[in-house]
Amino acid sequence: MRPDWREISRDDVKGQWAALYITLNRKGNIVMSRVTYERLGAPKAFLLLYDQVNNRIGLKPTAPGIRNAYPASPSGSHGGKMVRAYRLVQEAGIVLPDTLQFHNPEIDQDGILILDLRTARISKRAASHSRNRAHPARDD
Repeated sequence: MRPDWREISRDDVKGQWAALYITLNRKGNIVMSRVTYERLGAPKAFLLLYDQVNNRIGLKPTAPGIRNAYPASPSGSHGGKMVRAYRLVQEAGIVLPDTLQFHNPEIDQDGILILDLRTARISKRAASHSRNRAHPARDD
């Protein structure tokens, strides 16, 4: 029998860890993948910005000694980073039902990471977490 090989084309969708990946949880922790952090220039800190009219968050890379700089802390074991932004969530009145994942984050020409809250969705990882699943009633 002669093989009938057919080449399978590859689409332009990037793998989860190759694309910009960033989440915001109810505690105000903004967590980004190593790839996202490196594309921002691996800064030691960020200025937190909020655009109330367009309901967007901005993270502007900066030095740790700058006034209002929020440090980038390690997150996870694969080089991800976290920025503790609880004050932003409180002052902007952002209501978070659960951890949000930003599906279309972008880095603008000024190097600011833009996170659009209008298009963010509950993270699939958060939705499948055991604390969020309905538990059947137990007869104790």
